[in-house]
Amino acid sequence: MSSARSTFRLALIPFALSLAFGGSAFAQEAAKPEQKPNQAAKPAAAPTQKVEISGAKGYDERRQDTASKIVVTQEEIQRYGDANIGDVLKRLPGVTIGGVQGRGGAIRMRGLGAGYTQIMLNGEPSPPGFSLDSISPDNIERIEVFRSATAELSTQAIAGAINIVLKKAIVTAQRELKLGMSDENGKLGANASLQLSDRAGRMSYSISGNINHGDFERPSTSSEVFTDVSGKQVYARQTESKSNGAFSSIGFSPRINWNLENGDMITSQSFINANRFRFNNADTTSTTQVDDRLYLNSASNGSSSSASARTNLNWVHKLADSAKLDVRFGANVNRRSSDNTFVANSAKQTLSRTANSSNTDNGFTFGGKYTAPFVEDHAIAAGWDGGYSTRDDENKQTDSLTGSGVIRPINLNETFNADVKRLALFVQDEWTVSKLWSIYAGVRWEGINTQSKGSDYAEVNNRSSVVSPILQTLYKLPGSKNDQIRFGLTRTYKAPDTGNLIPRRFISSNNSATSPDRMGNPNLKPELAWGLDAGFEHYLSDGGVLGVNVFLRKIDDFTRTGISNVNGTWIAMPVNDGQATTRGIEFDAKFPLRAFMDDAPAIDVRANLAFNSSSVNSVPGPNNRLDAQTPVSANFGIDYKLNDMPLTIGGNLNFQAGGPVRVSLNQYSYSIPKRVLDVYALWKFDAMSNLRVSLGNALHQDNISNSSYIDNSGSLVRSSKTPTNVALRVNYELKF
Repeated sequence: MSSARSTFRLALIPFALSLAFGGSAFAQEAAKPEQKPNQAAKPAAAPTQKVEISGAKGYDERRQDTASKIVVTQEEIQRYGDANIGDVLKRLPGVTIGGVQGRGGAIRMRGLGAGYTQIMLNGEPSPPGFSLDSISPDNIERIEVFRSATAELSTQAIAGAINIVLKKAIVTAQRELKLGMSDENGKLGANASLQLSDRAGRMSYSISGNINHGDFERPSTSSEVFTDVSGKQVYARQTESKSNGAFSSIGFSPRINWNLENGDMITSQSFINANRFRFNNADTTSTTQVDDRLYLNSASNGSSSSASARTNLNWVHKLADSAKLDVRFGANVNRRSSDNTFVANSAKQTLSRTANSSNTDNGFTFGGKYTAPFVEDHAIAAGWDGGYSTRDDENKQTDSLTGSGVIRPINLNETFNADVKRLALFVQDEWTVSKLWSIYAGVRWEGINTQSKGSDYAEVNNRSSVVSPILQTLYKLPGSKNDQIRFGLTRTYKAPDTGNLIPRRFISSNNSATSPDRMGNPNLKPELAWGLDAGFEHYLSDGGVLGVNVFLRKIDDFTRTGISNVNGTWIAMPVNDGQATTRGIEFDAKFPLRAFMDDAPAIDVRANLAFNSSSVNSVPGPNNRLDAQTPVSANFGIDYKLNDMPLTIGGNLNFQAGGPVRVSLNQYSYSIPKRVLDVYALWKFDAMSNLRVSLGNALHQDNISNSSYIDNSGSLVRSSKTPTNVALRVNYELKF
């Protein structure tokens, strides 16, 4: 059977199921007898009671929206006093964080790394060079986790999308001050934030500011062992690394809302952030075999700074017959620079290196959406989404060598520029077929054009476009107010990162198969995926939810990092390499304990569990999974409010499995399971002030991983161990 025919049949599955359930729904509605009017005394009371319940609970997006998503409220975001968004996201179903525990890292859904998860800010892809960690959690209204793509948002979301929604609406005047201190392994930090908001007639405004400073000390060890084909050890190397430094940041975020007399609304929101980072690193290497190319000890120190500004303007214009036009425009500027010195000694030579770099990312975005009730029970929308960004880099490196040996100086004076143009058109419709059944259908065309040129390579042009049809359906089971099922079919893609398209070379100090030089590949193609999602949700009467979700993705032209030896130098480069299949199942639950035990204490329970697996057809098994995919992740958390005290305590245990991965024919990797325990205590002095104390990464588990390269000459295994620390945070929060 051809792949096209298989894909077509796959596409029919959710549609056929939707029709089947829809037929059942129509039959149910048609078979209902005409309801008899209630007694005269009851009609006035019943509607009043219904309105009060709806007003108290509000609109439940997860339950009511046809598109499958999870919504994290502001209360949940601030519960643990987290310093960055990554620590908040790691507790969500199916979301994992790469890197070392307690230090943040790449945000992943379905266990997939390498950019398969789309990170968005107010519904737009985050701009190049913009770090979500620069946004204080206090400025976030909610976080939306989309398990399936939607036409309105970017379909560069093979694993899913995470949308950070910032505060916009200002209901009442508010002044809030937060002061915090932190300690990690004896290194102190401090932070403060201030938020002022008020209304003045038709205008409301808010001004937020935050400042952070901290010191750090991070030792680590690594080893490299080469064994020949007979099993005899050729050499073994051990490196002890010490790193310390400090970081500082300051941010300012004003926003203004205007409600015009004709019902229109204009919103302006801006960010200004500045960061400073300085470091000192020292490496000491011992080896069983002398190699004149090997640096036995090295020391480096330097600093980097960055400044960014982003502004967005949004206009919502009301038209006749409940139609609406929503137009937005944004601009962003980002500047970064670094200055480093590096001194290293080999057996026969001493290298002194100075390196300076500076780069800028500038751009703008524009988009809009038109909605109108053309047909009853339909919510039809059409719109556009575009952007332009340009990046300029300048890198200088000067080497000075003393002594005689095989090492040669590498002097660089590189410049390059990259321009990225993006345009998307979409149309979507959410059709309320009946009280039990709704369908979301949409299609999005998105094109990306990347142009780059540099001082050491010829001009590179890369253009790609994808048409993405999307179908999702929500069906509420007849006879039950609390049970519903979901199905979704999506066409998504992942465009190559700009950096992966540029054939620049980044040089490794001690080049080897497990520590290669790196460069981009201008011939990369986008990865395309068909996806199928299905889920069941059971809602409890007190606001709790129990859910299960399964997914399947078929990815064509998936990208992996290939390693090759070119004239004695190992180089890593991204390459397209066949087809990959990933699948999984996620369970999540959130409920008060009293939902199952009448006399239980005031404990809220949160738990989730996810299993992910994948296979790559161009890599022999076993363990031929997608690189860095997390096979199992889980969270278990509780919040306990003491009845006779103004105290709430809670904790969350996070687990991410590791295990072996065969990355390619010759490459392997392994990582140990990670366990992170966070606990907190919240003492409310009164309605206006409270004290929050939290421990992050209370288990302080060491992070251990290794990578290996095996060929006809033998095997090279590189292992690393990074200790982690407990982070103590104390925050005082005052409203005035």
